Amino acid sequence: MIKRQRLILLFIALLASPSQAGVVVIVNAENTASDFSQRQLVDLYMGRNLYFPNGQLALRLDQSPSSEIRRTFYESLVGKSVAQVNAYWARLLFTGRASPPQVIRTSKGLLQAIKNNPNAVGYIDEKELEDGVKVIARVN
Repeated sequence: MIKRQRLILLFIALLASPSQAGVVVIVNAENTASDFSQRQLVDLYMGRNLYFPNGQLALRLDQSPSSEIRRTFYESLVGKSVAQVNAYWARLLFTGRASPPQVIRTSKGLLQAIKNNPNAVGYIDEKELEDGVKVIARVN
């Protein structure tokens, strides 16, 4: 009987806990880009390729350095912490080889920036998706 009660309590706890829907990479709904591979995302967000497949320069947008979504994104995408990614960009900036994505402080701000710029690309929690953007990849 006690095992059954524990299972019921565990089930209730799982239902009550907030769930992370997953990180999605999005672009403006008018952008012609479609499914991006993991490799393409790594190249785009680590500064190795700055262009969409159609040749347009991508405006790469990043979440706030202290946000949980940014931590999840980089750990899932490149297996690095935010501190390691920041150190990577510091080295590239010092050598003048590349510049990091532009930081937008909130997911709402990022969504608005993407809706206003057909060449913008960013990532958000899937639960925050809105009209005016489209998903080109799922990170986790």
